[in-house]
Amino acid sequence: MTDIALQITDTWAQWWGWELVAVILAVGYLVLAVRQNPLCWYCGFASTAIYTLLYWNVSLLMEAGLNVYYMVMAAYGWWQWRHGGKGDTELPVRTWPWYQHLAVIVSVLVVSAATGTWLTYFTEAAWPYVDSFTTWAAVVTTFMVARKVLENWLYWMVINSTAIVVLVDRELYLTALLMGSYLVISVFGWRAWYRDYRYRDYQHREKAAQRV
Repeated sequence: MTDIALQITDTWAQWWGWELVAVILAVGYLVLAVRQNPLCWYCGFASTAIYTLLYWNVSLLMEAGLNVYYMVMAAYGWWQWRHGGKGDTELPVRTWPWYQHLAVIVSVLVVSAATGTWLTYFTEAAWPYVDSFTTWAAVVTTFMVARKVLENWLYWMVINSTAIVVLVDRELYLTALLMGSYLVISVFGWRAWYRDYRYRDYQHREKAAQRV
């Protein structure tokens, strides 16, 4: 092999190894999140730190910036899950009304269009509009996870489905496979959080009836 070929091979192997570590940590994050275990945020922080470098290396600039945000939200989510409930207690699963979801969806689409246009004209970013959409949608959805909003799992299903197409195009195959596994795990996440929400709601109504 020539020196250039060896350098390319070594670089590919190096990034593939880091991607594998990031994928394992990301799966750990999601499995623990389904179980509402605050340790998920430790896995999330480490995984997103690695992904920040990976996405920057393949010119997905918005995704790289998004993962910096993820690291910040990992600390915020850990605190909220442990102390965000009433009286410094564990944060319960909650829902948002339909009009709040409508406002979020419209806002994400508008901001994504604006950001995608800017990236098209002023950067060499790949898939600028799709990259922008998955980024801004994930910003909101990550906040929803940190606040234990039940519908976050539905948002992630849409985001991850879209991201798979981009990741395959950029040859991040392990991460594309990760997004596929996320789709499956998100179904279990929705079911688990929904059961918990319904159980807590039932308990609340039972206590209210007893007081009457």
